[in-house]
Amino acid sequence: MAGDPSLDATERLVHACARGGADVVELGVPFSDPIADGSEIQQASQRALRAGTRTKDVLSLVSRLRDSSDLPLVLMTYLNPVLALGVDAFADRATKAGVDGVILPDLSLEESDEIRRVFDARGLDHIQLVAPSTPEERAKRIGEASRGFLYVVARYGTTGARAELPVDLSERLRVLRRVTTLPLAVGFGVSMKSHVHSLVSMGVDGVVVGSAIVRRAAEDPDPERIEGFVRELASGLHGP
Repeated sequence: MAGDPSLDATERLVHACARGGADVVELGVPFSDPIADGSEIQQASQRALRAGTRTKDVLSLVSRLRDSSDLPLVLMTYLNPVLALGVDAFADRATKAGVDGVILPDLSLEESDEIRRVFDARGLDHIQLVAPSTPEERAKRIGEASRGFLYVVARYGTTGARAELPVDLSERLRVLRRVTTLPLAVGFGVSMKSHVHSLVSMGVDGVVVGSAIVRRAAEDPDPERIEGFVRELASGLHGP
């Protein structure tokens, strides 16, 4: 979460994640009503907002990161902050800063045409989510509309660390392989190395770990500790 506990700390943590083996870093844009997020990220968002972090500050952070890293950076935000700046202005500023993609969990496929058009024109990936309840035909249309990768929501509910992965996830991934050629990245509840090993065995292309890292950063924002945790998780991407 950008700005938790501070933007300077976030910058150090992004570099720590990169050293630990992260292939992409997702930066949360603090928002007052993060409906897709669980308690850890909600609390982190509130702390960042209280610290004064706004969308423009997150984009400035991306610009600074671009001076020293070519690591792909994806923003996780909601529709209101985008509309507050204006869709074109947001896309222009995000592209200029060096943002590679944007996740908008509260924007449905049916309402995404304008934003997809604006993002596509600037080479900014609109990464869409596919839920556990999504029928195959709808998943196909979401895949056609998404760019970069398809974010596979592992379970019902909000983000947050869980002890187990859903038992039907492997079958869902098999169905999604039939309807899209995009890389499949699984998130929501992934929090430990055993989860990563399980997902690798299912043939996923990416693993999204959010709440577990946000929680650790809140407990101890020491970059070396975060680097070690990410390295432990990333090692699972190459098998046990």
